[in-house]
Amino acid sequence: MRAIARIPFGWQVLIGLVLGVALGLVASAMGPGSGEEGANWLTTTLDTIGTAFVTLLKALVPPLIFLAIVTSIANLRKVTNAARLAWKTLLWFAITSLIAVLIGIGLGAITSPGANSSVSADTAQASDTQGTWLDFLIGLVPSNFLGIEGSAGDDGSISLSFNALQILVISIAVGIAVLSVGEKADPFLKITGSALEIVQKLLWWVIRLAPIGTVGLLGNAVASYGWDAIGQLGVFVADVYIGMLLVLLVVYPILLRTSGLSIGSFFRGVWPATSLGFVSRSSLGTMPMTQTVTERMGVPRHYASFSIPLGATTKMDGCAAIYPALAAIFVANFFGVPLGITDYLLIVLVSVLGSAATAGMTGATVMLTLTLSTLGLPLEGVGLLLAIDPILDMGRTALNVTGQSLVAVIVAKREKILDQNAYDDSVRTSFAEIQADQKAEAEAFAEVEAEVAAQEPGAPAQDAIADPTAPDADRTTRTEAAEAARPQV
Repeated sequence: MRAIARIPFGWQVLIGLVLGVALGLVASAMGPGSGEEGANWLTTTLDTIGTAFVTLLKALVPPLIFLAIVTSIANLRKVTNAARLAWKTLLWFAITSLIAVLIGIGLGAITSPGANSSVSADTAQASDTQGTWLDFLIGLVPSNFLGIEGSAGDDGSISLSFNALQILVISIAVGIAVLSVGEKADPFLKITGSALEIVQKLLWWVIRLAPIGTVGLLGNAVASYGWDAIGQLGVFVADVYIGMLLVLLVVYPILLRTSGLSIGSFFRGVWPATSLGFVSRSSLGTMPMTQTVTERMGVPRHYASFSIPLGATTKMDGCAAIYPALAAIFVANFFGVPLGITDYLLIVLVSVLGSAATAGMTGATVMLTLTLSTLGLPLEGVGLLLAIDPILDMGRTALNVTGQSLVAVIVAKREKILDQNAYDDSVRTSFAEIQADQKAEAEAFAEVEAEVAAQEPGAPAQDAIADPTAPDADRTTRTEAAEAARPQV
């Protein structure tokens, strides 16, 4: 286990990807079995492993969103440019979404994917879950303080789920209330800060299981998804993945370079979140990993705790920009509906402004129905694409989480709060090295605190130096003495 822990985490995930593909091919070659829906024992095992891992991550998402948002908003009172950080984050969300949707529209206009498809019209059917602007607005209103929703199954069972957008609204409201109350809220902040540290530790344990979860998720995907359907929708699938690759490998590097950031350092640092998003197909499930890698790339926790949960619910270049743009063009081509300049402008408007609707309801499918209904296109067109949705969702989610981390890094750099040394050093992804760094840094800061206390007995040491392990730590507030004492690991 110690030898495994010394392997860089990115390589652990990559090994998991390779094993997942191999086991998935073996499970597919084994043929149907006696399990659920005819799955063989290996497919069932892979599905169980992957589902259990994503379930563990999702179980920690509600407390993470609430505690991180409340704590980060409360800590913004110590930051002079808090409002500037918030609106710049939203601005960059809009900029990247606009670029992504324009790429999607361009590819769709050039290739006309619906006109070249051999998919049968019999598969056309409206989605059970549809999105409208009214649904989005209603979804902003919390049904209860915890943002929990219940639904009844066909067998009479009751299942509970959480609405991430409602939790986000509740958290922002509580955070603003904390700011308004002032010093009287300090005991509450101590509790939330302590609880956040506990949740972060739990997340650390779960994230360490990511390579195992990757094996199960990707193995089940290879064995179970409808790969044969790709042939009937080949142009559309190619358009979606080409569009996502253009954003990921062309647009993002250009934005990084124009911001004065190393392209290689970013992709090395964000790789664990990108790969986990690809196999898990859940931006919210990947959010703990996304926040972890973003903080490790030098983004201060007080900002990452705000921007990443916000991005996980509203920043989706794959699900809410490229995919609905291309899918709307596909449906229009398939049903012979001509699109004019006004329709393309509506696609842009819906993609840039309607991203949050995917979090309030049900992902890319809802975003597609929202786009189709806005354009007046047949909602039955959704059914034409359902067979390949899991395959597309892998790339969409990977692009989503990468973009969420990208915006946080760019804004932090432009606002001069990015720890450049940590960013440049983000290649180090071994758990053992990270833990050693954290321990050495904590010891160094403890020594400096003791020296400050010894020199100025009447002055509290915490006023002179900030502990980087505390929830409200801001690496930009370090004193020169503390920085000099930090060991070069």
